[in-house]
Amino acid sequence: MNQTIFHLAFPVTDIAQAKAYYVQGLGCIPGRENRHALILNLYGHQLVAHVTKENLTSQRGIYPRHFGLIFTSEADWEYLLTRAQERQLLFREEPKHRYVDTPLEHRTFFLEDPFYNLMEFKYYRYSEAIFGSAEYVQIGDPH
Repeated sequence: MNQTIFHLAFPVTDIAQAKAYYVQGLGCIPGRENRHALILNLYGHQLVAHVTKENLTSQRGIYPRHFGLIFTSEADWEYLLTRAQERQLLFREEPKHRYVDTPLEHRTFFLEDPFYNLMEFKYYRYSEAIFGSAEYVQIGDPH
């Protein structure tokens, strides 16, 4: 295996509900599962939903805790957006353009799963802004 794969574990309270959301909703490919955990393939990255007995609550805003993907193809970003809309997934933040007409321009939307986990999906117009453009200080939404 030549490619490094990202791994993220996150809390859920129900494996069947998590599987329905992430597989039928987002389009993840399911992997191993038991009553305590479910492995998911999200665009080649490993997500693991772990059952918790802790009381899960929604955070006030989209910061500081969320995870997601940066698409290198705008068509792929639009495909997931359309899929989420068609499956009526909960949008925590509707699709929008940030920093239009600047080197940081990107499209983004946020989803919230049934367990209050927030996910952001982005597409940058200029790929160098993903890690570069250090001369700019803007990150996320303007405060």
